[in-house]
Amino acid sequence: MAQNPNMTHLKISKAVVLPPLWIRCDSSDPEHTCWLGAEPLKTGDKITGIYLHAVTCPTADKSCFADLEELKMAHKIRHHSSVVMTKGFAQYELFRAAAIEDTLVESESNIYIDIAWNTVDKILQTPPLTSTATLNIMLECGDPRSPVYQLYKELQFLLALAEGLKTGVTEWPEPLESESAVVLVQEFLTVFDFCKVFVRPSFYLRKTQLFQKIKCDTAAVDSSIKSIFSERGDLDFAEQLWCKMRSVSTYQELVECFALVIRSLEHGEIQPWIHQGSSSLLSKLIQQSYHGKIDGVSLSGITPIQMLLEIGLDKMKKDYVSFFIGQELATLTYLDYFISTSLDLQEQVHRVQKLHHMLEIMVSCTVLLQFKHENLFPLTQTCIKYYKENPLNEKHAFQLPIRPALVKKFYQNDHPEIWKVDIISGHGQKEVKTTWQVSTKPPAEHMISNNIGKEFLFNGESEDRMYFITMAKCSQVHFT
Repeated sequence: MAQNPNMTHLKISKAVVLPPLWIRCDSSDPEHTCWLGAEPLKTGDKITGIYLHAVTCPTADKSCFADLEELKMAHKIRHHSSVVMTKGFAQYELFRAAAIEDTLVESESNIYIDIAWNTVDKILQTPPLTSTATLNIMLECGDPRSPVYQLYKELQFLLALAEGLKTGVTEWPEPLESESAVVLVQEFLTVFDFCKVFVRPSFYLRKTQLFQKIKCDTAAVDSSIKSIFSERGDLDFAEQLWCKMRSVSTYQELVECFALVIRSLEHGEIQPWIHQGSSSLLSKLIQQSYHGKIDGVSLSGITPIQMLLEIGLDKMKKDYVSFFIGQELATLTYLDYFISTSLDLQEQVHRVQKLHHMLEIMVSCTVLLQFKHENLFPLTQTCIKYYKENPLNEKHAFQLPIRPALVKKFYQNDHPEIWKVDIISGHGQKEVKTTWQVSTKPPAEHMISNNIGKEFLFNGESEDRMYFITMAKCSQVHFT
């Protein structure tokens, strides 16, 4: 009434367009209505009518599985239409991370595909290959079954150091090696003293030297996933030292390890090589050792933690960059945002986390969906663009337009999470629509009850999951 300009007795001098109004209903009526909605129709600033919606969730029995022609006829009668068009939509779950044994937390990682097409032939029609499809990838890092889980553990150690640097209290994670870090570093320095190695390899080795060949064996994916990310072949002294010191489990161990290294540098027992461009404190000491004298370093306070964090950051940045460049998914220029050293250490760590999330997405799509470069490349660009503008978000669903044929084998024999048909007539503001939908989730949380959803047969096959049928109808009231 407040929107109707003909209701003069309300003495409204100028009607203000109200936002859409939605009313949650308890479904106690015969139609099991769960939502009623209304939104103004307007031309310019003038309100010309009201668009009314009704969403119902009828009981899931055979009578609700209406024939498509019956739905179209009902729409024509309701809206006095002679011509209607139909649009279909289906959503399939291609992959969901199963709960990990002996854990209470279930991963929310999920890969699903949205498919839309024009001209629906029948209810529950399998989408034609000419449909428009969008892949949605939401992936949480840290699954022990991931091919890059060891790199994730390495990242967690890096994060622990960054947190310790920020708070002054370091929570040392479980060591990645069984042997003491001090022993590993002592053996490492002994080997260097024996070999007297002083070489400067190129920044990157050839791609064939850096990575194992990816082998996609779909039969083995569920049981065991082979790692497709191998250790780089061009680790410099600082990076190799980081690999030994990842086993540090106490602050005292950390100090002893760096004391051994600095003593070896001071006495000229080793002359290690390091990559150009490294700006860590340890790298500066190594460069000074080439000239026979290094500055004194006080191994107290946060200095040892910062030194280890710096060499870990350098190493992991090169790991990620080598993967993306080696797989020809990005150039160094595109990755510069993620590896910049002109930022404080905390922000550098945050950006390395983003790199790891992108890596996990690429590896998962390679192993699980057998994606090739032509699909991985645009997905990488999407991830890079998002993470240059947003903070780390493992719950974000990255989208990639694809051809349905690319993943048809993953869903063609599966039941959809959502399947719906829109029956449409009219144009512009006079367009009206009827929607029939079946889904694994109710149209509203308050509708979860025995009277509106139950198991039913899907194409004659027994289906374990509960499905809900939803009908959305509309009508228009014009004031002029």
